[in-house]
Amino acid sequence: MNYFPEEVLEHIFDFVSTHKDRNLVSLVCKTWYKVERESRSRVFIGNCYAINPERLIARFPRLKSLTLKGKPHFADFNLVPHDWGGFVDPWIKALAKACPGLEELRLKRMVVSDESLELLSRSFVNFKSLVLVSCEGFSTDGLAAIAANCRHLRELDLQENEVDDRRGHWLSCFPESCTSLVSLNFACLKGEVNLPALERLVARNPNLRSLRLNRAVPFETLQKILVKAHHLVDLGTGSFVHDPNSETYSKLKNAISKCESIRSLSGFLEVAPRCLPAIYPICSNLTSLNLSYAPGIRGNDLIKLIRHCTKLQRLWILDCIGDKGLAAVAATCKELEELRVFPSDPFGPGEDAVTEEGLVAISIGCPKLHSILYFCQQMTNAALITVAKNCPNFIRFRLCILDPAKPDPTTGEPLDDGFGAIVESCKRLRRLSISGLLTDNVFLYIGMFAEQLEMLSIAFAGDGDQAMLYVLNGCKNLRKLEIRDCPFGNVALLTDVGKYETMRSLWMSSCNVTLEGCKTLARKMPMLNVEVINENDQMGIIPDDDKLKVEKMYLYRTLVGPRQDAPDFVWTL
Repeated sequence: MNYFPEEVLEHIFDFVSTHKDRNLVSLVCKTWYKVERESRSRVFIGNCYAINPERLIARFPRLKSLTLKGKPHFADFNLVPHDWGGFVDPWIKALAKACPGLEELRLKRMVVSDESLELLSRSFVNFKSLVLVSCEGFSTDGLAAIAANCRHLRELDLQENEVDDRRGHWLSCFPESCTSLVSLNFACLKGEVNLPALERLVARNPNLRSLRLNRAVPFETLQKILVKAHHLVDLGTGSFVHDPNSETYSKLKNAISKCESIRSLSGFLEVAPRCLPAIYPICSNLTSLNLSYAPGIRGNDLIKLIRHCTKLQRLWILDCIGDKGLAAVAATCKELEELRVFPSDPFGPGEDAVTEEGLVAISIGCPKLHSILYFCQQMTNAALITVAKNCPNFIRFRLCILDPAKPDPTTGEPLDDGFGAIVESCKRLRRLSISGLLTDNVFLYIGMFAEQLEMLSIAFAGDGDQAMLYVLNGCKNLRKLEIRDCPFGNVALLTDVGKYETMRSLWMSSCNVTLEGCKTLARKMPMLNVEVINENDQMGIIPDDDKLKVEKMYLYRTLVGPRQDAPDFVWTL
């Protein structure tokens, strides 16, 4: 394979963009491995405990961009203890010593301290991009350090984080010389904002294309910002409450009408529906609309807004849109590719909560749909079969029935046939979440037909061990399997342990797995970390009773052995 000089190979590899393909390239031969190692600047780590930072740096000495994930996905549903781990501190310390050329850091579900952000801000001269998603542990003091010291910052994106908002003046820490910002998102912050500092920051950054504000930014300030930033492509509003008959409202409406480049709209954390006509002039250009934090927009006001959005490709919405509202989406948004419907009240049925009728309407009216997350009150087999026929191009299909073991309301039957139709028709399906009354049959269908499936989430489903074995034996590309409240035990866990070598992780909680089964798995597979999580035992002592059912088990591949920062309630076997 050594037909080309290394310089030519390096140039060719520049056109190999995905992490998966770069990994495959490195396996061809020693020369390709060497060239790929020395030329790769972007790395994705799906589990921060699968490798340590020193080993990563030795493997990729020219690292410039790192994406790092911490806690398991089920942390989003409060199933992972708050202090389980996922600390970024050792990573930033190691990177600060060995990778001075780091420019981008993207973290998800990690614990980030102010000290780490301070070190980050002072260690990388050309640092340009910080993205924090569902992270915790830091405050606006850490953000102030990033603002003050990262002189070439282009992107500061804070999504769904738990931030200790100690003072509202962190925005004033951006120096007057800061003119490089392209993207700024602080919508998740709850505290006050230094409004004059925000206005000045926007005014001196002519390349700013994405701006998402928090609820503390009032209507008047939004109007002033839009006058200075009419070139925005992505806008997240703060408070959208004002008198429609006021001069300020008229000025805002005029400013918005001049923002012809806006393609993505979100926010409306506080909203007066009477103000919504102000955004109608830009709706016809929108390709993305996120109203998942806008419970104040509902009913006819929501439908009126949707009917102006004829080019939408992505829509995130609350279930208060109702089936009638989804019918309006189906009739209007013919280019829709991704739909997410979130619950307004996850603990109780809303008056206008969506059902199978809304999903069927979407499948009929939006033939390009390939990704859906749908929280609903009920679902039928007939509806799922119809959806499978109308939208065979699904890559992601996540259905969450709020009553997780509910059968087909028209027949009383399990939803096996409906989900079976989804996996049989959607040949490119990579991510699947299932709920409702389900037997082993649905897992047989998944194992038979879901050949490209990479991630499967299961809750309150199945009859016994055979269900899990259908999946493990059949889904050759499976990388992440998440299971909660299912009757799967040691037989399911131990029958095909070799499968776990090809997977990134397995999570099982409230199942029938025992401590003995976990110990056996750990002995058979030393390259895996088997963590038993028992929040009721803070002593850190593994009990002698091997028949004890484990509360939660997290299994993942690792190159560096057991982690050193596990709390007492996490037993690493």
